[in-house]
Amino acid sequence: MSSAFEDGFSAEKLFAQGYSYTYDDVIFLPHYIDFSTDAVSLSTRLSKRVPLSIPCVASPMDTVSESHMAAAMAALGGIGIVHYNCDVATQASVIRHAKSLRVPIASDAVFKCPDHLIGSVDDFGPSSFVFVSQTGTLTPSLLGYVSKSEWSSMKDEQKEMKIYDYMRSCESRDYYVPWDIDLDKIDAVLEDKQKGFVVLEKDGETVNVVTKDDVERVKGYPKLGTGTVGPDKNWMVGAAIGTRESDKERLEHLVKAGANVVVLDSSQGNSIYQIEMIKYVKNVYPELDVVGGNVVTMYQAENLIKAGVDGLRVGMGSGSICTTQEVCAVGRGQATAVYKVSTLAAQHGVPVIADGGISNSGHIVKALVLGASTVMMGSFLAGSTEAPGAYEYRNGRRVKKYRGMGSLEAMTKGSDQRYLGDTAKLKIAQGVVGAVADKGSVLKFIPYTMHAVKQGFQDLGASSLQSAHELLREKVLRLEARTGAAQIEGGIHGLVSYEKKSF
Repeated sequence: MSSAFEDGFSAEKLFAQGYSYTYDDVIFLPHYIDFSTDAVSLSTRLSKRVPLSIPCVASPMDTVSESHMAAAMAALGGIGIVHYNCDVATQASVIRHAKSLRVPIASDAVFKCPDHLIGSVDDFGPSSFVFVSQTGTLTPSLLGYVSKSEWSSMKDEQKEMKIYDYMRSCESRDYYVPWDIDLDKIDAVLEDKQKGFVVLEKDGETVNVVTKDDVERVKGYPKLGTGTVGPDKNWMVGAAIGTRESDKERLEHLVKAGANVVVLDSSQGNSIYQIEMIKYVKNVYPELDVVGGNVVTMYQAENLIKAGVDGLRVGMGSGSICTTQEVCAVGRGQATAVYKVSTLAAQHGVPVIADGGISNSGHIVKALVLGASTVMMGSFLAGSTEAPGAYEYRNGRRVKKYRGMGSLEAMTKGSDQRYLGDTAKLKIAQGVVGAVADKGSVLKFIPYTMHAVKQGFQDLGASSLQSAHELLREKVLRLEARTGAAQIEGGIHGLVSYEKKSF
């Protein structure tokens, strides 16, 4: 910074004033550009030994991260953390399934049991087919299918029959292809065999069904790179666990399923339970990286670093569906939390995950420049094609359910231990249940979001996360706090109506 004048504040000075700042409360002042946007590298680390091509992590929530989200995030160069609001067999199965989705297409396919009656064309949803399996789900194998066009032309008395009585069989091997072939080969098979879909199979089990419509949709998305691949040449997938004695047995099954990193999931990570679990994981699985948290203070972070964490998850009450700050009166503004914890963690070479408070690309830029190595997202990814759950319509809008893991609804399935409430007689909610609008596929909107992040880095004169962190530490990058009026001015204002499209 030139000694002739001083403009704005250094991060050290701004965050030492006793205010708890959110991302919207602060703004970076532009610096000097001497490189193109394409020259910006967003490669980073989730933890000490887990490299990523993009700084994006899917949060371990049961309305965000299951197999399709984990596979899609890995294909993009990020990673998904599979939630543990289920029994251990289910969580392990989700991890194995995610690793099997080499073509990370979340199909619109609809699955029904053999005795199901198709009542109307609405049963097909957006798909051209209804597939039949013994369980009414994708696995373990398909029995047959019914096309929308064929069903529509059937007589009324036929439509009153069970679907098994008139479905077409999937026994022909013409429908099956290996699980690890790429999108171009799937497209070629569909063209060659004139089928409307193919079944991807691994070790005799169905891992995905891809329709012609799915292929055409995905071909229009930005081209994928090599993705986040582990030593086994499969997608890298993370898993969340708690800190109870039973979680040690859970961890054993998850490691066997192929989990590449484990996240200790707690709203307040600075506890004897987490410290003991960190030590256990590092002792029993020394090659497995463990991420601790959540923390928002340097004191909390120091305790977990001393225990041996390979990464820190930062955030308390900043998520859109989280009510911890309101209910418990504890937490911290996310911008302040990320900066403070990152300042300490950097001294020990421990990457920081900024968890919560992300609603646009500008928030991602702020989180990363303030010291985080990655951002963990819940609501930003919820409502996407890859998020668990079915779409529904509310007031004319297509939405998916999104709920906090501290909501009473989620707690009934087991997430209460995240809030140290599984042994309590009374359950106190620290989250809500809501819905988010259909966002389309993460395979489409995450690449555009990352390009916007690169433009932010270019404006700051930082060609990488490492250079951004150095510029911040050297007090070259300057910030200011924004008044309420400045925040309004910085957004869309003064219009009678408008349509907002990010890409």
